[in-house]
Formats: sequence, structure tokens, C-alpha cells
Amino acid sequence: MLRLGVNIDLVAVIRADRRGKEPNPVAAALQAEVGGADGIVATLREDRRYLTERDMALLKETVTTHLNLRVAAQEEMAKRAVAILPDMVTLIPPLAQGVVPSTGLDVAAGPEALEDLVATLRSSNIVVAVRIEPDLRQVKAAAHVGVDYVELNTTPLAMAQDLDAQTEQLEKLRAAALAASKLGLGISAAGGLNFQNVREVAKIPQIEEVNIGHALVCRALLVGLAQAVRDMTTLLRECSPPASD
Repeated sequence: MLRLGVNIDLVAVIRADRRGKEPNPVAAALQAEVGGADGIVATLREDRRYLTERDMALLKETVTTHLNLRVAAQEEMAKRAVAILPDMVTLIPPLAQGVVPSTGLDVAAGPEALEDLVATLRSSNIVVAVRIEPDLRQVKAAAHVGVDYVELNTTPLAMAQDLDAQTEQLEKLRAAALAASKLGLGISAAGGLNFQNVREVAKIPQIEEVNIGHALVCRALLVGLAQAVRDMTTLLRECSPPASD
């Protein structure tokens, strides 16, 4: 079945709003695992504005499923990731005016710059992913730099305003996922996914995992995070194509 990674970044954003200790992102991660999450996704920003290195250390100690650490594709952030030693690192674009871009990393524009970062992470037995747009050039460039996974950006799908635009974005996702699979890459998807638009994404057979945060936290306000995760895993089970023999 399609795996679910639960992104806990928004929990840290809410905590920072009052500059207090609650809600605790680590406690949220544990609740997500209770609900059946296959992994926890967390972003360590360059400015440490929301999640801190202490949070990451605690997550490393307490997460029992799979810890996916998102960091900017920079040498210093790669070093911090190695110090934490998560199960996976996903390389994303650096902050732009204090905001994490909602786009993928433009690997094709300079693949040589990423090769050393990827090699450094993989030498520490960390699985490496890169967040990219669902574009064949980017998929080929990602394979060239030696990553294990691509995380296909689904934000354009989430932002599509009509059926034609949604169909176009889904076709891009299908083509990129198929190309990545043929190149031997693992495939995940993330960016604005919710209980509605994830249905079609889940039907793409090459996609192995979806990473979702905002929609689950919103549902958690009504039913609790563990139940929100249960609801999502049930939906994914219903929508995912049957496993091939």
C-alpha cells in the first residue's frame, strides 16, 4: 500500500506563534505514529525559526518508523543532517526572503553542485531524496546526481483551478513517475495534498509514498492527530492500485 509520511512542520509553526513550548512537535510525531503513519517528515530551516536541532535530536531518539529530514541543498545543512543521522534526507530549495519555496529544486540547472552533497549524505548511510518539479529534465538530472528518491512537487496540482488544469498536472505527475521508475528511482509526492486531491495521486502506481502535513493538522483540530492519520491511511488504502504479483 502507498506509504504515508506525516509532516509535522505546521505544529512547530503554531508553537512559534506564542513562543511557548506547545504544541510539541515531537509529541505530534508520536501521535502520528500511533495513528499508523509510516514515517515522519520535518524541515530544519537554515534560520531554525520553527523546528530546532533539539527537536531533531528528540525526533531521532523517539521516532520508531522512518524519519525524513528536509534541508536546503547547501553544504552546511548537509553537515547538520549528517550530525542528526535521520533515515532519509530530502534536499529542497534554500530559503527565499525567509520563506521555504513551494517549488522543487532546479537540479537540471546545476547538477554538479549537488553531486558532492549527495555523496556526503549517502556515505553516512542516509537515503537521499530531492524535491523536484514533475518534469522529465529534472528527473533525469536527479538520477544523474545519484539520489535514491525523487519527491515530486504536487503544489501545482493543488493550486489548479479547473478540471483541465488538474488533468494536465496529473499527466505530468504520471509521466515523471514513470520516467523515475524506469531510471531506478524511488518516488514520493508532496505539496498541498489533502483528502480530496490525494485520491488521483494515489492511483499512480509508481508513487510509493505521499507526504502530507497541513491537511492532517487541520483534520486533527476536529478529531485528533492519530485519528486524522487513520482517516488518511484508510483513504490511501482504498485509492491505491492493487499490488502486482
